Amino acid sequence: MRTLTTDPTPGAGLPRSEAHGLAGTAAPHESNWLHVRGQARYIDDLPEPTGLLHAAVGHSTQAHARIRAMDLSAVRAAPGVIDVITVADVPGHTDIGPVFPGDALLAGELVEHVGQPLFAVAATSHGAARRAARLAQVTYEPLEPTLTAEAALERQSFVRPTHVQLRGDPDGVLAGAPCRLQAEMRVGGQEHFYLESQVCLAEPMEDEGVFIHTSSQHPTEVQKLVAEVLALPFHSVQVEVRRMGGGFGGKETQAAPLACIAALLARRTGRAVKYRLSRPDDMIQTGKRHDFYNTYDIGFDGDGLLLGADIMVAGRCGYSADLSEAVVDRAMFHADNAYCLGDARVVGHRCKTHTVSNTAFRGFGGPQGMMIIERAMDDIARHLGLDPLDVRKRNLYRPGRDITHYGQHIDQHVLPDLIDALEASADYRQRRAEIAAFNRQSPVLKRGLALTPVKFGISFTAIHLNQAGALIHIYTDGSIHLNHGGTEMGQGLYTKIAQVVATVFRIDLSRIKVSATRTDKVPNTSPTAASSGSDLNGMAALDACEKIKRRLIQFAAERYGVDPDAVTFADNRVQVGADSVGWVELIQEAYLARVSLSDTGFYSTPKIHYDRDTGQGRPFLYFSHGAACSEVVIDTLTGEYKVMRVDILHDVGDSLNPAIDIGQIEGGFIQGMGWLTSEELVYDAAGRLLTNGPATYKIPAVSDTPPDFRVALWRNSPNREATVFRSKAVGEPPLMLGMSVWSALRDAVASLADYRYSPPLDTPATPERVLAAVMDTLDWADRNPATGNMADDPIDGTTGQSTGEQFGARP
Repeated sequence: MRTLTTDPTPGAGLPRSEAHGLAGTAAPHESNWLHVRGQARYIDDLPEPTGLLHAAVGHSTQAHARIRAMDLSAVRAAPGVIDVITVADVPGHTDIGPVFPGDALLAGELVEHVGQPLFAVAATSHGAARRAARLAQVTYEPLEPTLTAEAALERQSFVRPTHVQLRGDPDGVLAGAPCRLQAEMRVGGQEHFYLESQVCLAEPMEDEGVFIHTSSQHPTEVQKLVAEVLALPFHSVQVEVRRMGGGFGGKETQAAPLACIAALLARRTGRAVKYRLSRPDDMIQTGKRHDFYNTYDIGFDGDGLLLGADIMVAGRCGYSADLSEAVVDRAMFHADNAYCLGDARVVGHRCKTHTVSNTAFRGFGGPQGMMIIERAMDDIARHLGLDPLDVRKRNLYRPGRDITHYGQHIDQHVLPDLIDALEASADYRQRRAEIAAFNRQSPVLKRGLALTPVKFGISFTAIHLNQAGALIHIYTDGSIHLNHGGTEMGQGLYTKIAQVVATVFRIDLSRIKVSATRTDKVPNTSPTAASSGSDLNGMAALDACEKIKRRLIQFAAERYGVDPDAVTFADNRVQVGADSVGWVELIQEAYLARVSLSDTGFYSTPKIHYDRDTGQGRPFLYFSHGAACSEVVIDTLTGEYKVMRVDILHDVGDSLNPAIDIGQIEGGFIQGMGWLTSEELVYDAAGRLLTNGPATYKIPAVSDTPPDFRVALWRNSPNREATVFRSKAVGEPPLMLGMSVWSALRDAVASLADYRYSPPLDTPATPERVLAAVMDTLDWADRNPATGNMADDPIDGTTGQSTGEQFGARP
């Protein structure tokens, strides 16, 4: 059974109105019918310009090598080829690193990962371009590659300097702690697997500029890098994004190289150029979620209360920095998740490897950082013989233990009450007892249960990105045109911002049109990322609306001879003293009176700061919270498993749109579950990605959705910070709720040793890894016999029901 909880009423503090679609209501996604009917236009659906060419690149087959020779004669002679370029043909910048240098547009003498572009081809068809690109004759001098984070640590090979956050005296506390544990774990990466692969369309303009249609979360960065590659001023490059077929962070920086190559070929040929990656090329050439190697050294008392911690997080960044400095920063910021570490040191390494440069992915390093402390919570519980939930609750931030290891004060303690509520609604204690009883009598199948929290910081950790702009036009028929710097990738941002505008003027949502994000309408925009799309762009739109509204109020007060306080907006009308004026009537009167009906808005996030030298500050304006309770069943003979039930309670403040927020929570959880269970990136010893398509890389399917899936929003939790209508971000935090599935798998395996052993389980927790954890736990139980040890029962498949009968539907 699948249960959804929505609230059709406006959020607390918003005045009620009969106008439809205001903030706080479950208004439908602005493109829902276009999606259902197949009418929503993506870049590959746009009408093709006359003479359109298609681009492709030839890429490196070596992870680390010098190029001794590159013969492109066969490429140039291939059918349909119009142009071929190398790095020598670039008129401007050849390094397109988004923050730090190191990302070559096309390789020169050195290649540093399999799939690195060497040259580009423009041809008359997509197939012709790809076939031609494979005809190059390249001679390499192979060099020794570094392929893993552990190897990079050993060689001290980093793309950016190591960073340390230190609070108190962790070494002294650890030395004197009553209990102490140490562990290491490997957290796997993740392919974005957006439905629409990377794609762009570049059209030359009459003034030597270019117009770019791109599937990018960061149109301003595309504008900047294209201009620099072409040696043009920024105003000569216009970039438009109407929608993306998914992004998840993979289109924050990784869309720009395609646009640069397409624009360069368009300028050279004078013809429009489309560059679309096939799925295998996309997976080989573009970055992914960073995989991490993490360690902890923790001290705690006999009740499981953390006293001190020394945590190391090391991300495999790939060959260049890309966004890795900020990604590992966020992993460090979230190494505590929801718990006070006590005196703590957190060290972050940015490991250079000869693999594709990893990049942003939903959660942006936060999930990888959280994993090590969630492992610690389970390990403490098994060590002391306690329920893991009790250990987690005991260590939550609370008054008196409310300063993070990087110095930020936690001033809104949502999780204690939220977790208590979920514990009750999910029947955690009763189910815990039932599962223990089931596991005692079941020789093959074992069930597991875990309830894990999430505390996720909201703001870009790069302070300058915390800004946004918006543009509002009111036309004389009362309709409104809205443009802002946020991009729509299916998450409902356009709908939410339109609801903000509707709420300011108290008019129907249907009166508002959001147009494609364009660099010539709102300039210098930040990426739509860091869960900040609604926060930043909503406040910018609110600012623009309030400016216009103040002018309308002043005009109405003067026109009707009343005090400005007597002018109010409600239900598609404006109350002016004793008179009620229709919305359209007031707008027309204002136009005739020469009142400006257009304005821009701007917002910059207040209060945030961080000192890298001291590792202390306030990098986040506020935190979003949530918790999930997951139940699994595993087959101890094969390692197969199924998620049986999930209960989620999530805090979104005063929701701008409950239906969209619940959709984000559901999708985020499933994506997080996939990251931690089935989505495995496999490289061979030469650095080649072997899981380069849907046949080998397994994202969750519909059948993996828990048959009992319950999602609810935490009520009466308005944001204490002055965000748009006191809402809280919802894009990234739900992904980390998937940690409850991984913890539940460990719980099921731990039952084999009567919950006295905490089995190691790296992620993704594939059936093979679960089976290895089972064998490890049985081995431990054999070496540590005890009364009541569940491992004493033979598990050889000769007793009890067949695994198929007990599982029901197989995973």
